[in-house]
Amino acid sequence: MTTTEVLDDSFHVFDTTLRDGAQREGINLTVADKLTIARHLDDFGVGFIEGGWPGANPRDTEFFARARAEIDFGNAQLVAFGATRRAGGSAAEDPQVRALLESGAPVITLVAKSHDRHVELALRTTLEENLEMVRDTVSHLVAQGRRVFVDCEHFFDGYRANAEYAKSVVRAAHEAGADVVVLCDTNGGMLPPQVTATVATVLADTGARLGIHAQDDTGCAVANTLAAVDAGATHVQCTANGYGERVGNANLFPVVAALEIKYGRTVLPPGALAEMTRISHAIAEVVNLTPSTHQPYVGVSAFAHKAGLHASAIKVDPDLYQHIDPERVGNTMRMLVSDMAGRASIELKGKELGVDLGGDRALISRVVERVKERELQGYTYEAADASFELLLRAEVEGRARRYFRTESWRAIVEDRPDGTHANEATVKLWAKGERIVATAEGNGPVNALDRALRVALERFYPQLARFELSDYKVRILEGKHGTQSTTRVLISTTDGHREWSTVGVAPNVIAASWQALEDAFTYGLLRAGIEPAE
Repeated sequence: MTTTEVLDDSFHVFDTTLRDGAQREGINLTVADKLTIARHLDDFGVGFIEGGWPGANPRDTEFFARARAEIDFGNAQLVAFGATRRAGGSAAEDPQVRALLESGAPVITLVAKSHDRHVELALRTTLEENLEMVRDTVSHLVAQGRRVFVDCEHFFDGYRANAEYAKSVVRAAHEAGADVVVLCDTNGGMLPPQVTATVATVLADTGARLGIHAQDDTGCAVANTLAAVDAGATHVQCTANGYGERVGNANLFPVVAALEIKYGRTVLPPGALAEMTRISHAIAEVVNLTPSTHQPYVGVSAFAHKAGLHASAIKVDPDLYQHIDPERVGNTMRMLVSDMAGRASIELKGKELGVDLGGDRALISRVVERVKERELQGYTYEAADASFELLLRAEVEGRARRYFRTESWRAIVEDRPDGTHANEATVKLWAKGERIVATAEGNGPVNALDRALRVALERFYPQLARFELSDYKVRILEGKHGTQSTTRVLISTTDGHREWSTVGVAPNVIAASWQALEDAFTYGLLRAGIEPAE
């Protein structure tokens, strides 16, 4: 499928995750990472993927060579990024311009100075020479058969300082053959009304096709991008999950969702919007950053409801407290259980977990009171669905699910003279009528307990071999007794297919961890379809 078969050229979704997004602190992409992200973005249906700056570093040069050979783009065109030629030279002889052509990218984005002070202080050249650098480089690349976009760096700040010169850079690029001239809020300091007014004026005064590139330093990058569209921009530059230098760039996903859902503008191939949550999380995994839970549209909390008042309304009609159906962007609605929960919250959460409460008001009231009582002790069920389901099933069935019964456990940390530590745990359990005593060592007391529990139970429940602790969080809850304060532990466990979270609360971290481990093993066996031993 070619790009022209999916969408026309009237509006561009341009992604710069692989270049501008990669400048975020903490992101360090390999070539393999960049190829994987490029495939995800192409699957999502963006029109242009800016891959980096060939010639500026070996990694980006390699990326373009491998992308040409290894990726059969179905929706996107690959874009190379670079600068206008150097002052006093010619584009035809500039080695960096030559590297852009050698990248093989069909589209090239040139960054050009549009702020007069940057021209004089950073480039150390004249304002007229800067215009000639734009004209020469654009016309040369166009003559070589490349489509050219020009990013006017620091445009909005430059426009405030010297509007006529900033507009002259736009005209120079446009008249030399640039298809789009992108107005960049490089410092991220603009607000939507300023963007709207500036874009509208520049569009009227230059006749160029305009795009927008917004940084998020005021928290307005998405709003500024949409404000530019309102003023006539037909090209939006974004990054996946808003990655970028300092606080980031305009986030691709809320921009695209707003255009498709709120504006009614088709900017993606059919069905692509429903893949948005999956794509967002997949890219987060590649860059090795935890997906933001509160990100608009695609965060796991984007359609999560906690207050009892909300739940009562949602039970009647989910649209009463949701601005869209979450399935449109590949997300799901979630009910959070907390001490704010009412009967409607519990009933909806039970339905979500597959536990039928049968409209039993007395049962639901008992669960509500039980949750409030437990949260007063320090438990939290918002992030521990597995522990809540076990609590809920215990109330519904009149007894707790048990695959084993704990007689006792202990964990020992030995501090050795050479500065090393030894961690050993012993558990005494009953399972299927048999008493088991098991001991194991670990790289910490909790790991030792986890291993001892497995040693004790895997003979009875071989499914435990697939369980793996994937996350472990400890929080000391507010209290008045110093080291005697209550500790809460949240554990996430996976069987390779799904993940679940459990909670434990106790005066010390080891006891709280043991509670969470017990719940984690119990829930995992329940989900594996194993019948309780007692």
